[in-house]
Amino acid sequence: MNIHSPDTTTRVELPFFLGSVEAGFPSPARDDLEKKLDLNDLLIQHPAATFFVRAAGHSMQGAGIHDGDLLIVDRAVKPEDGKVVIAVINGEFTVKRIKIQKGKLWLMPENPSFAPIKVDTLADFQVWGVVTYVIHRT
Repeated sequence: MNIHSPDTTTRVELPFFLGSVEAGFPSPARDDLEKKLDLNDLLIQHPAATFFVRAAGHSMQGAGIHDGDLLIVDRAVKPEDGKVVIAVINGEFTVKRIKIQKGKLWLMPENPSFAPIKVDTLADFQVWGVVTYVIHRT
C-alpha cells in the first residue's frame, strides 16, 4: 500500500464558482466567480494526521469507492460505528465500514459479493484512519 502525505505548505488556489450547477434542468450561465479555493482548505481538516491512499478492488462500490480511487484519510477522526475506515487486520490492509452490533465489531463491505469480516479479540487489528473523502474520475 502506498501512503502519501498532503503538501499543505504549497497553496494552489483555483477559481471557485459560488453558484451551483444544476443536475436537473439547465439554468442560464452566470458569472459567479467570486473567490479562489485551495482544495487543502476544503478536503484536509487535520494536515498532520491526514494521508492519501489509493483504493484497490471492488468491495466498497456501494459506498462510492471504486478500484483506483484516491482516498483522503484522517487519523484524527474517531472511528465510530458507520464510518468507513482504513484498517489493518492480521497484517492485511483493508477499507471497510465499521459496524458495531451487540458488542461485536465487524468490518463491512459495501458489495454483496464480499463477506463481512468479524474482528475477534484474538485478531491483530488496528484502525489507521477514517476515510473523509473519495476522489474518482467519472
